[in-house]
Amino acid sequence: MSILYRENNLVLIDHRKFISNIFKGVINKKDCLKEVNYTIASKLFSIKNYKKNKNNKRSRESNRIIEEASMVKQMYNEILQKIPLGVKLSINDQYNLLETSFVRDLSRAYFESTVFNHLGLSGGNNSDIPLLCKVEGEYFLIPDNSRFFCGCINEQCKKLKGNKYDIVIADPPWWNKYIRRLKGANDKLSYSMMYNEDIASIPVKELFSSNCLVAVWCTNAPSNITAVKNIIFPEWGVNYVTTWYWLKVNIDLDPLCEFGAGFEKQPYERVIIGKVGEVENIPCDLLLMSVPSALHSHKPPLLDLLKPCMNVEEVKVLELFARYLLPKTTSVGYEPLKWQHISLYEEIE
Repeated sequence: MSILYRENNLVLIDHRKFISNIFKGVINKKDCLKEVNYTIASKLFSIKNYKKNKNNKRSRESNRIIEEASMVKQMYNEILQKIPLGVKLSINDQYNLLETSFVRDLSRAYFESTVFNHLGLSGGNNSDIPLLCKVEGEYFLIPDNSRFFCGCINEQCKKLKGNKYDIVIADPPWWNKYIRRLKGANDKLSYSMMYNEDIASIPVKELFSSNCLVAVWCTNAPSNITAVKNIIFPEWGVNYVTTWYWLKVNIDLDPLCEFGAGFEKQPYERVIIGKVGEVENIPCDLLLMSVPSALHSHKPPLLDLLKPCMNVEEVKVLELFARYLLPKTTSVGYEPLKWQHISLYEEIE
């Protein structure tokens, strides 16, 4: 489990701990006699700095955003008072390794060194143990009982027709002016952004089980939030349930930036939760807090929070726009192997 502390709808998780648990006893397919424990590089979680906001723009959406930010801040203050001191100190001790500027440089170097053309590639691991596999000349860690399909989301979803999934997670590449500017400077740092209508047209509806939990990572842009609730979910046949908030904190558990007003940058992102059919016991307005990975789009794991909502023995999970793999999960996108490259990992005892 990645959960370090939980009380009701307030949760503190350790992303790296989750990864460490996944890759215990990895078998190298070339040397089946040797088992190795791996985890992702601890330096990627050495996030220290506290940055103040500078954007003071206001809009007609300001009141709603201020109200929401105040709610998240209140939840943060509540969980901060309850987390045991030993848990707080363990996070600082574990990740107090580098200055944040060096972490950014390290993250950028990893991003550029893990650009692969795996278009059309598919594979997986049908065993109950994680494997170290060679794929087109490079080594990748493949979790147990996982599958991956590299390519256009629409095409890959069509290939999966006939499969049914109990949990579907999506991290769409929302249209973003900042990413668009990066594309002009460095093609390696860009990805194919999609308009809201294009996301809504993804043929994922036929892949939902009769009772399915759907989680969509979304930016704080009001247009995208509205699109998920009023365009994407209705087109997919999904009913909106609630919104979860991922609060990004440094190793001292301080928010990465101040809680803003108007359209200022916020220290949190959101996961919009919906369902198909009957799915009970979904936590409302959940606050998920963690030190973020410095890797781009390396979101924290949600499986420990989503699976308990499903009343099935073997939960089948599908992740769209994946950049990494999860156990017992089918991952689809242009880069599902990106953050599985062995260069990002270190051996542990």
